[in-house]
Amino acid sequence: MLKVIFYQKSDRVNKNGESPIYARLSYNDKQISMSTGQAISKERWASTNNLRNQLKIEKEIVIKNLLDLFQLNAAKKFTELFRIDPDVNLQLLKAELTGKVKIDQLEGPTIIEIMDNYNLFFTKRVNSGERAPASLQKYKRAKDLLLSFISSNYKKEDMPASELSSSFVFKLEQFLKYESSFKEQTGIKNNSVVKYMKMYKTACNYAIKMDLIIKNPFNIYDGRLSVKDAVFLTQHELNTIENKIFSTPRLEKVKDIFLFSCYTGYAPIDALELTERNLSEDSTGNLWIMTSRAKTAIRANVPILPTVENIISKYKNQQKGLIPKISNQKMNAYLKEIADVCGINKHLTWYVARHTFATTVTLGNGVRLENVSAMMGHTNTKQTQHYAKVLDVNIMEDMEKLKSKFK
Repeated sequence: MLKVIFYQKSDRVNKNGESPIYARLSYNDKQISMSTGQAISKERWASTNNLRNQLKIEKEIVIKNLLDLFQLNAAKKFTELFRIDPDVNLQLLKAELTGKVKIDQLEGPTIIEIMDNYNLFFTKRVNSGERAPASLQKYKRAKDLLLSFISSNYKKEDMPASELSSSFVFKLEQFLKYESSFKEQTGIKNNSVVKYMKMYKTACNYAIKMDLIIKNPFNIYDGRLSVKDAVFLTQHELNTIENKIFSTPRLEKVKDIFLFSCYTGYAPIDALELTERNLSEDSTGNLWIMTSRAKTAIRANVPILPTVENIISKYKNQQKGLIPKISNQKMNAYLKEIADVCGINKHLTWYVARHTFATTVTLGNGVRLENVSAMMGHTNTKQTQHYAKVLDVNIMEDMEKLKSKFK
């Protein structure tokens, strides 16, 4: 916690022959010094052991009491700031103690300026291939929602970041959930709200790194994602689609794209960017697809299974990528047709393929969790553990088959 040490600046002497007493505030290997407003002669400071001995002179007793009060006030202010952000900024603490600048009076950028600044930085990451353009669009959307909230609730176009209180943060959350409108729809679902709030927090953390602000107003936000069971195909359903021959070329093409993702785990944006340059053969002759996820820039290298190898061969030299190009909207529309034709009563989307890879193709066949996590480009195995939980459905289906044998 906060440590306060009083010391005297003996190189400074006032007209009364006294030197000022300063306080050194230390926390987390950082320190800052400030004047206490008190002064005493060098001789009395030394003879009283820095005012720690029993004092008899009334003036020295008063100074000692004032220093104790200073230390108590410093501890109080520190605790208040610690509740907002455990990484207490000592400059902010000093500003509070001097009374010259209050937390809500600190000069700095507006929240919209912070969003613009971060989006400019994010654009550079997109241009260099580190992040996906779709992620940038979400940050721009987050800025637009913030503008709408400030206009609706505060009748302003912008607000200084230093004025953003806990009330602002939680009112913003409520606005996103129940009042915001987009494409004739009012309100945003919980998981999207949590992601938007995390975007604001990320932008403010970047502003702190750039020395634009000294505290993150969104650190107080504690919203969580609602974990829902991912939709995936069972082995029987996957086989049904794989064995189905479609007379319509567009459905046959969509089937191949879908199966490619089912057996590689690549998300749509990553799958469409793959080319022959991503193919690699290891020392034992096994083929791999080697790349990094557009969303996280995490490596996601996957061995090529027979079905994938057949699909790559089928479309070789027909286009630049390993699989045909298609929009996500058209892909999902055609997958609905495929589900109907194959008698699969599930809402098929392109992302169902990624979930199928994680559950049925890998975890369901004994591939270790950490290896699945690496192939999917997850930043940690916690993201992958969700898929392991839904495998209970597979277990029950297999047990039902086993039950029929004992009847």
